[in-house]
Amino acid sequence: MGTDRTSPVTFKDHFSARAAEYGRARPHYPRTLFDHLAAVVPSRQLALDLATGNGQAAVGLADGFEQVLASDASQAQLAQAFPHPRVRYRCHPAEVLPMADGVADLVTIAQAAHWLDLPRVYPELRRVLRPRGVVALWAYSTPSIAGAADAALAAFASERVGAYWLPERAQVENGYRDLPFPFEPIFAPPLELEAHWTAQEFLAYADTWSSVARYRATQGIDPLPEFAEALVASWPADVRRTVHWPLHLRLGRVVPI
Repeated sequence: MGTDRTSPVTFKDHFSARAAEYGRARPHYPRTLFDHLAAVVPSRQLALDLATGNGQAAVGLADGFEQVLASDASQAQLAQAFPHPRVRYRCHPAEVLPMADGVADLVTIAQAAHWLDLPRVYPELRRVLRPRGVVALWAYSTPSIAGAADAALAAFASERVGAYWLPERAQVENGYRDLPFPFEPIFAPPLELEAHWTAQEFLAYADTWSSVARYRATQGIDPLPEFAEALVASWPADVRRTVHWPLHLRLGRVVPI
């Protein structure tokens, strides 16, 4: 059964208000991720990055593909997108793709599949992908920090703002294992994101969390200053610490149904 491409799409927009901060403060995906994706596709003519946000994944794909089409339903996010000569940005929802059939080698959804209406998205992916084309979903979950600062992070993420994560966040924490994924599985190597940050850089990242925004909106106070105090107690201002995020990747190939 195909997607109803005429019915309206409900857009869960939790990040447009902080689009500029999101673009500056989020960690970057590892090169090994994009190398693996380029190695499993039928050809490297066209990659499609859906819910691209600031285009971080799209720019990473551009080294391995002749062309990348990156789309998002948020014009505010696209206004902060990283420019690249092989990346073209478009504003539209992931559930309805203004593309011809059978043109893409790869479709990626980075850190966003849990927000989408996947029963509507998946038929569109089957339609636009070439035979044996590849679908890649990935997300990174709660990070860890080298050293004693990790205890302060764990308490903040799970206790102070833990109840303010949206329900969809559970899909990220369980590694997308429970998401429907009607494609022929492809081996996905273990991966992680890594950054060498100061405490202030980490706090700028935490400031982009949806749970922090919801805490402020519902409680009327900012939880970050208290967290900052606990964090810097074991993380001096002039010190860079290594931050690790588990990266959960689902890979599959389109085969005839």
